[in-house]
Formats: sequence, C-alpha cells, structure tokens
Amino acid sequence: MDDYKCKSVGIIGSGIQGVCIGLQLVKKGIPVTLFDRNDPLSPEFKAASYGNAGHFSPYAVLQFNRPDILYDVPKMLISSYGPLALKWNYIPKMFHWFYHYFKNCNKKSMLHTAKYMHQILNLSLDAYEEVFKEIDTTGLVEKKGIIYVWTNKNLKSRNLEIKIRDDLGVKQKHLTRDEILELEPNLSPVFDAGVLYEYAMHARDPHGILKNLFRLFVQRGGKFIQTDIKNLQQTSVNETIIRSDTDEYKFEKSVIASGAFSKKLTDQLGENIPLDTERGYHVHFKNQDHLISRPVIFLDRGFGMTPMNQGLRAVGTVELGGLKNPPSKKRINYIINCAKELLPQLGSHHDEWLGFRPTLPDFLPILGPSLKNKNIIYAFGHQHLGWTLGAITGKIISGIVAGEKTNLNLDPYSSKRFN
Repeated sequence: MDDYKCKSVGIIGSGIQGVCIGLQLVKKGIPVTLFDRNDPLSPEFKAASYGNAGHFSPYAVLQFNRPDILYDVPKMLISSYGPLALKWNYIPKMFHWFYHYFKNCNKKSMLHTAKYMHQILNLSLDAYEEVFKEIDTTGLVEKKGIIYVWTNKNLKSRNLEIKIRDDLGVKQKHLTRDEILELEPNLSPVFDAGVLYEYAMHARDPHGILKNLFRLFVQRGGKFIQTDIKNLQQTSVNETIIRSDTDEYKFEKSVIASGAFSKKLTDQLGENIPLDTERGYHVHFKNQDHLISRPVIFLDRGFGMTPMNQGLRAVGTVELGGLKNPPSKKRINYIINCAKELLPQLGSHHDEWLGFRPTLPDFLPILGPSLKNKNIIYAFGHQHLGWTLGAITGKIISGIVAGEKTNLNLDPYSSKRFN
C-alpha cells in the first residue's frame, strides 16, 4: 500500500472532526473538499465545536455504560434537580439505542470502553500540540489543569473511577476540600474532595481554535463548499458521489464526520447504527471568568464551569430528546442553579445555547470504513469527547484514507459491532 495515493476525498461536516481530518489529508498532498451547511468562519456558527465545555480531557476513559450509574437512572429522571433528563415524546425513537445500551451496561463492557477510550485519549494532547504549532493559539488555550469535585454521597462510584484510571496509568492528583479551595478560593465549599488532572488543558475560545484550523486547511489547498448534503453513495471501487439538492460531487473516497447528524446518511447506506443525541446546554456569565482559573466540574451535578473569553461558561446535563425538540428552560435553570451553588456571587446570565453530542450506546466512536461501502469512511459518535478527540481522529482517519499501517487496534471502533 506504500505507493498508493488517494486521488480525492470529500468530507461531510466542518466541525472539529471534519476540519482536523481535512487538515491531515491535505498535509499528505491529497485533494480534499469539506461540505457543511454552516460556514465555520461565520459568527452565526453555533454547532458543537462552538458551544462545548472547551476541555481537552485525556483522562476521561470512563463513560455512562456503568452498572453503578444504571441503578441511579430512574431516580435522576424523576428529579428535576438532577443531571439527566428525558424528553418523553422521544422515548419510542430511542428503543434501538436503549436496547444496545442495556446490553453494554455491565462491568466487562465498561472496562472494554475504558481501555479503548484510553488508547486514543492517551494520544489526544500530543496530536493537538502537533497542529497547534501551525496556528496562533494566543489567548485561545490555557494549560492549568482541570479539577473535578464531589461530595461523599457517591464514594463507591468515585473510588471505582479512581481505580480504573489508576489501572490504566492515568495521572491524577487527589485533593482535599482545603486543597481545592487553595487553588480556587472563590468556590463555595459544598463539596468534600476532588481530583486535579494537572496535564489537561482548556480552550478559552473553542470556535476561535476551529476557525484558525479551518483557515490553515484552506491555506494548505483544502476546499470548502457551503451546502446541505442530502445523500452519498459508492458507485464503483474507486468512486463515491456526494449530493446536495442541486449538485453532485465525485471523489475517490468520502468521509462522514457530521456528528449527531450522521445517522441520516448511514441509514441510507443500509447500516442500522444506533447513533443518538445527548443534548447539552450552556450559559455565559459575562466578565465573571476571573472567578476560577481553570475548569471545575461538579460530578454530583453532572455540570461544569470553564473560564472563557466570552465569560464564565457553565455547561452540562444530559438530555435525551433528539435533534428536533425545542430547548428546555428547566435544563437552563438547572445549570444556572448549579453554577450559583458553587459560585453564589454570580449575577445574571447570557447566551443560552443547546448543542448535540453524537452518542453510541457503548460510548466508543465509530472510526473506519462503512461495512458495505469501503470507500466511505465513518468518523462520528465521540459523545462528550468530540473536542478532545478532534486532532487524534484527524490522524487516525487520514491514515485509513491513505491506506497507511497503524499499531493501534481499530477493531473496537468499527461499525460492525452493531451490525
């Protein structure tokens, strides 16, 4: 395969996954065209790569397919002051997802997910450092670590998390309440302990980083077409076609990197992939970013705060409700209440936002070729870690497209696990 050179690639999606994949491919000298209905450089761009928590979280190996969480789900759903919510009108559409979720919610699957999240998370920061050397990140990235805090109410779950991360070699520094308050003296002491991930970093402006990476992609010769893609197909062993309402575009290979919107395309390709959406929210408290110097996540509440250029961004909750339901005022109020629990000095909020996390029921992404269309490559399902995994996904998918060998085990990320 060493002498193989892909002639052209079309990528559907210009969020952090699509842009990082495109950038890695043009660096290999492969012609690339990105498609998206939204222009990444537009101030109106409000997708997940704009509104996320901004965390680069290489430690986040444990996901929600955990038996200890499963027992708490009914209680969380009933409580309006809880981190999980469900749009009841959406339940019938989630039966397929729930079926696979319950199948994967056991100790063996939990450890499998943790192992293979760690495989790629462990490479994620180095992959970003590589691309950050090529763009200006002044005022956009801070390396001050990330703090998690918790109360003593769920110590069994906290100890499980700590043990699994220790077993995988994840570096973590345990903190007492007083040690947390030394680092973040403005916090209200409503927690009992926590952990600091010293090597983690955060974005002061995720959209600013995306725009700089997109500009680099274009400078290197990448093309962008703003249009709404309706379908794609593989027409021969070396041709795929991407179609909008009015045009069709031919490439040797195509990549689906459309996040939560990827399922409408994979359904057309005859793969019944149980991709669904965790709806996440944020608000900003303008001019309050000085109150903390690094992200703080309150695990009991499923919520966090990040100091950003737009102000203090409060983010969180998991709401299962698909792409079309309207935003929930209850979820916004929940985030505001959580923020003021940790920082009672906060005033009024601004900029209410709803975004979509593309989530699969085993909480691993899908990275690799379609089962029935080998020249169509999948890169979606990164759930809460899309921002963290953007750069390493770019390297992995560009390697797959270019036919390069890898020492990573990519089988666990294949769509065949659901078909």
